[in-house]
Amino acid sequence: MSELAHPLTHTPADVVRLAPVSQAQNGICYASMGQLNVPSMELERMVNAVPPAIAKALNRKAFYFVPLTLGQGDDTLVADRYDVALSDQATCHRNFKVGDSECVFISTRLMEDRFSIAFEFFINVAHGFVDLAGVSSEFAELAWKQVEDKVRGETSLDAYELRKLATSSSTEAEKAKTDYLAAVFADSIAIYLLSLYIDVDYYDLRERDYPLLAPAALAERLRKVNGIFPPNPSYDFAVYYKRRQ
Repeated sequence: MSELAHPLTHTPADVVRLAPVSQAQNGICYASMGQLNVPSMELERMVNAVPPAIAKALNRKAFYFVPLTLGQGDDTLVADRYDVALSDQATCHRNFKVGDSECVFISTRLMEDRFSIAFEFFINVAHGFVDLAGVSSEFAELAWKQVEDKVRGETSLDAYELRKLATSSSTEAEKAKTDYLAAVFADSIAIYLLSLYIDVDYYDLRERDYPLLAPAALAERLRKVNGIFPPNPSYDFAVYYKRRQ
């Protein structure tokens, strides 16, 4: 019986050269290569969930959906299919600079479902947007009021840790507040985009390392993001406090 061939690995520059880039209706550039577990039509719908106001800020980014992105120190390799031996070296994503542009390689085969793959993509979109555009003042006002009201939980481990530092008497508190507001704005954008693409159950967002932001407070943040970035046609946003039967 013949042995299975080892997966081929490529440098990021090779992938950029070999994988044709598509531009979604909202302007986001993306490509795919190798054996993925997401159909091309599903990728297209995922990418098009991003409202143009967010997508416009990412005109220097391209997103590459690949089986595995391998981190080897400062170097990056991309595998053309999933391999158990390589999965230990794989990371959820890696960034690669090409001139004044940036390519984001997302490992689709490290994640088993649409929810996880989409969330990884939307987290990268959200952080890329906030890094360039900053934080909405009206969102910052809402989020900080929730902190002052001592609303329980947060939307990510980074936000949870930064919130503790921002509300301390440390000399780093003011910088931590700025970083905290950037983190929670990006988190909220990512969750909002995910909810446009797929039905999201509050309990699916829970993590072991920190308590998730209380449901009513999370809904407030998502409604605020919805007001800033209305959904594209054929995408809908709604908050339900009880799952419909």
